[in-house]
Amino acid sequence: MSRDPIDRTGLTPRFWERKALHEMSPPEWEALCDGCGKCCLNKLEDEETGEVALTRVACRLFDDGSCRCAQYEIRHQFVPECIVLKPSNIDEHAYWMPRTCAYRLLWEGKPLYDWHPLISGTPETVHEAGVSMRNATVPEFEIDEDDWEEHIIEEPT
Repeated sequence: MSRDPIDRTGLTPRFWERKALHEMSPPEWEALCDGCGKCCLNKLEDEETGEVALTRVACRLFDDGSCRCAQYEIRHQFVPECIVLKPSNIDEHAYWMPRTCAYRLLWEGKPLYDWHPLISGTPETVHEAGVSMRNATVPEFEIDEDDWEEHIIEEPT
C-alpha cells in the first residue's frame, strides 16, 4: 500500500481534501487555522434572523500585531466563554465563524482559498490578501458594548 508523502511540516500534503473534519489528527485540525484572527472578534447576532455580524472589537487577549491569542494555552482562565472548536462541536459553531475560515469552508464542503497558508506555504499570505485582522482591531475594554454596532466590518466573500 502506498502512502502520501509527508511535507516539511509533518502533515500529509492536501490532507484536508481527503479527510473529513472528524478524521483529522489534532495537528491537522490545528493546521487549518489560517491565522486571520477573526474568531477572536466580538460578534453581534440578530435575534430574529440569526444573522451574525463581525465587529472589529477584539477579545481582550487578542494580539493585534500577530493575530493570535496572547494567552492561548491558558485563555480559559481569563475568558471562560472562549470556544474550543473541535470536530465534535463544529456543527453548533460554524454559523458564526468567519466566511473565509477554513473550518467553516470545509464544513460547508467548499475549498480553501489560495491565500490559505496550507496552500501558499507561508502564513503571510492571509495578511497580504487583506483577510486578516492584523492592526485592524480595537480592544473590547475600550469600547462600550452598546457601541459595538458602530464597529461592524464587512467580510470578503
